[in-house]
Amino acid sequence: MLSVIVFLPAAVAAVLLALPRATPPRVFAAAWIAVCAVDLLLVVAAWVGFEPGGFRYEQRVAWIPSAGISYHIGVDGLSLPLVAMTTVLFGACAVFALRETRRVRAYVALFLALQTVSLGLFVALDLILFFLFFDLSIVFMYFLVAGWGHGERARAAALTFFLYTFLGSLALLLGFILLALAAEPHTFDIVELTAADPLAAGGPYAALTLLAIGVGLAIKTPTVPFHTWLPPAHTEAPATGSAILAGVLLKMGTYGFVRIAMPILPGTWRQYAMVAVVVGVVSVLYGALVALAQTDLKRMIAYTSVNHMGYVLLGVGAAGLLTGSDEQARQLATTGAVTQMVSHGLLTGALFLLTGVLYDRGRTYDMAAWSGLAGRTPVFAGMFAVASFASLGLPGFSGFIAEFQIFTGALPAAPIATVLAVTGILITAALFLVALQRLFLGPLRVPDAPGTPRPVVDLHPSEAVAIAVLLVPVTLIGVLPRFLLDVIEPAARALGELVAR
Repeated sequence: MLSVIVFLPAAVAAVLLALPRATPPRVFAAAWIAVCAVDLLLVVAAWVGFEPGGFRYEQRVAWIPSAGISYHIGVDGLSLPLVAMTTVLFGACAVFALRETRRVRAYVALFLALQTVSLGLFVALDLILFFLFFDLSIVFMYFLVAGWGHGERARAAALTFFLYTFLGSLALLLGFILLALAAEPHTFDIVELTAADPLAAGGPYAALTLLAIGVGLAIKTPTVPFHTWLPPAHTEAPATGSAILAGVLLKMGTYGFVRIAMPILPGTWRQYAMVAVVVGVVSVLYGALVALAQTDLKRMIAYTSVNHMGYVLLGVGAAGLLTGSDEQARQLATTGAVTQMVSHGLLTGALFLLTGVLYDRGRTYDMAAWSGLAGRTPVFAGMFAVASFASLGLPGFSGFIAEFQIFTGALPAAPIATVLAVTGILITAALFLVALQRLFLGPLRVPDAPGTPRPVVDLHPSEAVAIAVLLVPVTLIGVLPRFLLDVIEPAARALGELVAR
């Protein structure tokens, strides 16, 4: 089942590329929506049949046996929620893209390929397979930003993104090789490496391995000071590209910490967990403060991603500090970190699609060019308000569930750092309230029409459906979180035991 979920989008992309050039653009968009619907149904079936405890739906086939490399996939409570989030987010982008008119065949094919590598990474149980999907995501996103972004600046931003993140992938590959060489016999299998704990003795070799893996994942996440590629890439990317970049690709970094760094290098992770906590808190505060200073709406939301990923680092770092002490707090911190990945993926996806609506209407993200939109576009204003309040952690939404667990779990391990991180919520609330005030209140003002506002239409049906698809699960998780937590918590408990050994 997992192989079908992963490779169905790529297979359909190959078929679409073989169709005649005269094929109507709607055919490609409809095919993408159909693929996402089928994938989502398969993921729901996998969720219903999922039993917590270990990996499920495993498949393993020898690939390069002489090097200890195999095609090994499977899901547990840490990866299945991210697979589901990825499928939902790509489906929302497919619906949103119904109005896309530029080179639709290539556009859809690239997104389908990106969907395959994104799903593949979250189910990969071999380091080289993980690296393959990790690297291909950079390639496909580069072409999406350069080809469908905002002109020449998009190509420059895409190049910066590619070079920066490719450097991170090389560091990651170095760490993977060091891990495999430390195991006897040499292997890249994540399950075998986790069981063997080849670097339990610690020392400089283990520290270098964690450093290489940590830098590679931190660049992808991104955390301060490796975040500088993110704002220009987001600002110049198309709305759907930004949604996938922030919603899915950033999670490849944070997921790498819980799937690879923590369970395979438990002793070294415990030793340097405070580094993760400090980097997380700095990212929380820096991301929020810089976002507050932005006048460009899309750059503001891009910096909130740095802020929200900082909470994830705080959670996983605290889990390393709590080994041997408070088991419940350790589980809470890890569960909150994974829940935050899911929550942020859905919320930031909705926010970037909403900024795409704004750009479509006025060709600018400058908040000073807009005001008074609530009266003219009430549906757009309502959905933006819901996404904003959910993103700042208001109770009743997924962000509150995630951040509450992170703070509760991290407080016993790092009280000062946690208190500092909590202030990030206040700053986030301020920046979203400022954005809401600038865009939706006051007299009506739209770009290029001083004094005589031109008509600004509300959300089109495809736009409204796409954004609602993301906001509904955000609300469902906030009100009825057990269906998600029941899957994550057993895996978080198992991860805590691995880190504490």
